[in-house]
Amino acid sequence: MASILPQSSERGADAAARALELILASLEDSKAEDIVTIDIAGKSALGDYMVVVTGRSNRHVVAICEHLVTDLKDEGLGSPRVEGQESGDWVLIDTGDVIVHVFRPEIREFYNIEKMWAAPDIDEGPLLH
Repeated sequence: MASILPQSSERGADAAARALELILASLEDSKAEDIVTIDIAGKSALGDYMVVVTGRSNRHVVAICEHLVTDLKDEGLGSPRVEGQESGDWVLIDTGDVIVHVFRPEIREFYNIEKMWAAPDIDEGPLLH
């Protein structure tokens, strides 16, 4: 009997794409700024996508995060793990498939994590000798 369900990796990719779409819509709705999406599938076991955004102030960062967590729950995507919401400087929201970093502008500039993740892959062949 043939299965009509996609292979597990395809289902996982579909779930990650659905979560990413919802997250981006929520972030835009919250007026998050400088939204950058990085595909980390195959580069990290952390997830499939990383999203980096800026909030204008501590209060805006916290509001973006609260709105996103509510939207994720409302859409049946569960309760993500949230770190750093107390300070409002840098909040990490981990949905499993998508990791969202919400920064205040100066904190984002200091850490510049999207530059690190967007760096080209290194050919490990010559390094293994």
